[in-house]
Amino acid sequence: MKTILEASDILNYLPHRPPFLLVDRIIDIQLNKSIIGIKNVSMNEPFFVGHFPGKPVMPGVLIVEALAQVSTVLAFMSTHENPQSGGTLYFFAGIDKVRFKKVVLPGDQLQLEANLIKARRIIWKLSCIAKVNNEVVCTADIFSAKKKYINEGEKR
Repeated sequence: MKTILEASDILNYLPHRPPFLLVDRIIDIQLNKSIIGIKNVSMNEPFFVGHFPGKPVMPGVLIVEALAQVSTVLAFMSTHENPQSGGTLYFFAGIDKVRFKKVVLPGDQLQLEANLIKARRIIWKLSCIAKVNNEVVCTADIFSAKKKYINEGEKR
């Protein structure tokens, strides 16, 4: 598949930075419909030090966070908003129907898929799937909320 966005480009759409940036590449996007991203899981990930010593497993909450980050890229690109211009962020607003099917190990490549179910004003609901080698490792419905960003020093 053709790469749409490299990691350096993704930084323009997400406020996250390493080690909390969990998307390495966007390989497909259909505006207002769907997105597919990639996370290369390396033994060098900082969370493997404690999760779990001698048996490294990617924490499920980080798989869900990676899906949420891909969902945010879809929202920004679909609405043609630039998060770098300041003023707007999409926040993780909720999650339903989370299921973990398999563990994710060092050396795996996560394929992160998000499909828009509906978008109403400031809330996006997406059906998400994480896969390794075409096998489902996690499914979830994720809610993302658009919020006006307030800089330090500004009134809320």
